[in-house]
Amino acid sequence: MNLALIIFLFCLFLVALGGTLYVFKQEEKKMKQYEAEGETAQSELQRSMEYETKSLKSNVPILIWIYAVTILVGLIAFFVYAF
Repeated sequence: MNLALIIFLFCLFLVALGGTLYVFKQEEKKMKQYEAEGETAQSELQRSMEYETKSLKSNVPILIWIYAVTILVGLIAFFVYAF
């Protein structure tokens, strides 16, 4: 059971890491799009303000769900193993 728990938690870690990288790739794609459009001081300021408002509404909730589910499932697996 000990080896199974370790393998399960490792797979859970990989899923959380994959979700985090997915969010990172979305942001990286946006950055490449902004670079292709060209840079001006006004567009950078507008993009910065847009990022502050949209990031809190899209990326942060996704990451919170990823880590909340990972922690919850990890704790359940630990308690199943412990008892």
